[in-house]
Amino acid sequence: MEQIDVSTRGRQAFHDITAEIQAVVSRGGVQDGVCFLFCPHTTAGLTFNENWDPAVQRDIGVGLDAISPQRAEYRHGEGNSPAHLKSSLVGASQCVLIAAGKLVLGAWQGIYLAEFDGPRRRRVLVKVIAD
Repeated sequence: MEQIDVSTRGRQAFHDITAEIQAVVSRGGVQDGVCFLFCPHTTAGLTFNENWDPAVQRDIGVGLDAISPQRAEYRHGEGNSPAHLKSSLVGASQCVLIAAGKLVLGAWQGIYLAEFDGPRRRRVLVKVIAD
């Protein structure tokens, strides 16, 4: 298992970590298998999405803000309840297939660490398993 460290920028942001994940796969020498990703944080998550047009990440953030706005009735003392809800919606883990030593992703697809309570220093745990 390896760990990727990400220093996030802004309260809410999407950080493309595809290259870092591919580097872990390459170092492991696995040609065919599975790459498991886990984000051990309750106000961040992992998602796959378009990595060509940066407006997509902005739009996802706008949509998540609409689903989970700050509300007066939230009781969590840290004041970051929307970040917890967004993390639950996005999820803390992902799984990616590996073929011929490369992550199997769509033409415009990337892997993102989704930050909802930043800026912070985040970790992503990566486990590569051969077939």
